[in-house]
Amino acid sequence: MAVSSDEEPGRSLWQEPERQPEQLDWPALEFRDVFKIYRSGPVETVALRGLELSVERGGLVAVLGPSGCGKSTMLALAAALDQPSAGEVRIGGRSLQRLDELELATYRARDVAIVFQSGNLWPSLSARENVVACLRLSGHQDPDHEAEESLRALGLANRARHRVGALSGGEQQRVAIAAAHARRAPLVLADEPTGELDAGNEGRVLEALARLRADRESTVIVVTHSPRVAGSAGRVVELRDGKVSA
Repeated sequence: MAVSSDEEPGRSLWQEPERQPEQLDWPALEFRDVFKIYRSGPVETVALRGLELSVERGGLVAVLGPSGCGKSTMLALAAALDQPSAGEVRIGGRSLQRLDELELATYRARDVAIVFQSGNLWPSLSARENVVACLRLSGHQDPDHEAEESLRALGLANRARHRVGALSGGEQQRVAIAAAHARRAPLVLADEPTGELDAGNEGRVLEALARLRADRESTVIVVTHSPRVAGSAGRVVELRDGKVSA
C-alpha cells in the first residue's frame, strides 16, 4: 500500500513540526514485548515471543539466527506489513498500532524502505525507471533528478538505462539500495541482501549500505547469515525462539 503521486500525502512520522526536541532522540525502532502468532485451523505457530529490542538512529544492526527464529517476521512488523498479536512496535517513539490507514500508508511510502534478497524490482524496466517509479509512489516532486543523483552516488550511472533483468545480482541489489537512497528513507530493512552474491558483489552491496548511512543518516537493519555482513555492523543481535538471545 503506497501513497500515489496524485494523492495528497500525509505527514512523515520523522518530520512532524509539533514534535518536542526530546522526542527527536527517541530510538528509531522499538519492539516492546512483541508476540506474533500465526494460526492455521487448530495449529498455532509462535514466530515472536516477547521480543524486546531497541535500535538507535543512524546505526547498522545485523540480525542473526537460525531459520524460523522470527527474523523475517520482525522485519514485516517493522515495515507495517503485518500487525503483532500482542505488544507494541514503535517508530521514533510512536506506536504503529495507533496510526490510522493514511498514516500507515505514508509511513510505508516515505519512512521505510525494504531491500529483499531478490524480486523487489521490475525486471522489464531500466535501473533508472525502477528508482523513478519508487519515488513517484512516494510522492516525490522531482523523481528524475533524484534517481540520477542516487544511481550516480552508488556507482551505477553507467548502468542506469540498462534493463534490470540484464543486470547482475549485485547490481540489482544496489539499484534497490539506490531507491532507498533517493527516497531518503530514514529506516531501511534488508532481508538477506547478499545471500545470493559472491564475495566481490557482497562487498559492493556493503559499500552501498555504508553510503546510504553516510549520505542519508538512515538506520539500517540487515537480516543475514553472512559473517562478513555481521562483521561490518556496529551491533549484532541474535534471535532464537522468537526473542533476542542472551
